[in-house]
Amino acid sequence: MSHLRAERLTVAAGRRRLLEAVSVDLSPGALVGLIGPNGAGKSTLLRCLAGLLRPDSGAVTLDGTALADLPPRERGRHIGYLPQSFHPAWDYTVQEVVELGASRQPGAALKIPDLLRDHGLLSLAARRWSQVSGGERARALLAATLVAEPSVLLADEPGASLDIGHRIDLMRRLRAWARRSIVVVVLHDIERAALDCDRLLLLEQGHIVCDSTAAAVARSPYLDRVFGLRFERGFLSQSADAFLTLERRS
Repeated sequence: MSHLRAERLTVAAGRRRLLEAVSVDLSPGALVGLIGPNGAGKSTLLRCLAGLLRPDSGAVTLDGTALADLPPRERGRHIGYLPQSFHPAWDYTVQEVVELGASRQPGAALKIPDLLRDHGLLSLAARRWSQVSGGERARALLAATLVAEPSVLLADEPGASLDIGHRIDLMRRLRAWARRSIVVVVLHDIERAALDCDRLLLLEQGHIVCDSTAAAVARSPYLDRVFGLRFERGFLSQSADAFLTLERRS
């Protein structure tokens, strides 16, 4: 079973600390969400966990080996990173983008036909990247990340360009993947974070101020303080997939 550990990560940009002595332990079995206001350090932490950003101090280890000591190709076989957006140098087709993802793992290309079908991409496979929508790109990027079956999957706001139905489907896929792999996702949708994640890390100004189950973080007064809002808590019916909040009118 994989184990990803960040120990006392500090990242600075000029005089500003993007992360300040952040530590976290991650193992398979739980979908982990990173939440917090803009500038809290969510994407910075995710990039450090992926080995794409080297912290000014502290270290990230995967199964006891420092990411900094792993060659990029080796790191890419174990860690899948799903960015907010992807702008290839060439106008690849959707299938070619998935093939690029498969190239990280020997034998992964054999899974591409089934993966395209499972992600609803068969009809888009021959379409150029410039010809598909933001939501379709997000689905293709998820497929390109999962085709190599990484033991660690890190996703930075993957549902931002998706409609509500596809967003719910994506979160369900991530939660299913988290049963056997480490999955960490940056989310701005607090409702989906509370509904779909098992564990939430609430960040504020480069610090983790709350790290607990999704239910505990959703109930915590830290959530209101960090966002500067007053949240009304409620329970979703078992027959429903999402909330629709309506303003009471007199």
